Amino acid sequence: MRPVVFLMCFMGCAGVLLFEGGFRFNATASMPRGFYQLVPGKAAVIEHGDLVSFCLEDASFTPLALERGYLRPGACPGGLQPLLKVVAGLPGDEVDLAPDGIRINGQLQPESQAHSQDSHGRPLPPIALCPVQIPPDMALILSSGHPGGFDGRYFGLVPFASLQLVKPVQLFDTGEK
Repeated sequence: MRPVVFLMCFMGCAGVLLFEGGFRFNATASMPRGFYQLVPGKAAVIEHGDLVSFCLEDASFTPLALERGYLRPGACPGGLQPLLKVVAGLPGDEVDLAPDGIRINGQLQPESQAHSQDSHGRPLPPIALCPVQIPPDMALILSSGHPGGFDGRYFGLVPFASLQLVKPVQLFDTGEK
């Protein structure tokens, strides 16, 4: 019995230390599964394609995201877990939501078509991204080529200041469907 208790205590302490060190585990399909680490401090430069973590600040999405299981409860101010996504659009980029997907500066983003229903047939919120130039304090965040990801297709632009750079540490799949 003692080895089991010791092992449980050890794993609990290791988990706390890893979390405090900025390590996070992604188990969702919208990004490759595995361990990621938050890059300390706010980055001076965030570029297209960077991985970021952020909290959804629009509280109107909290009940929907929790009720439908898009996101889990977490430490964000709205009560949700932080999201892990890819920076697709930066200030000054031209964004348009077309029937075939999101175009950024005229380039169609892979697997970015907005759906009117989720995988269970429930209606998804419409957003207005047609056409818009991303303002200086905002960014467009998308899943990593995942057609069913809960991302900027549904909650729109996010404040640039809320983005925390993330680096992959150990990935267990490539996110392929």
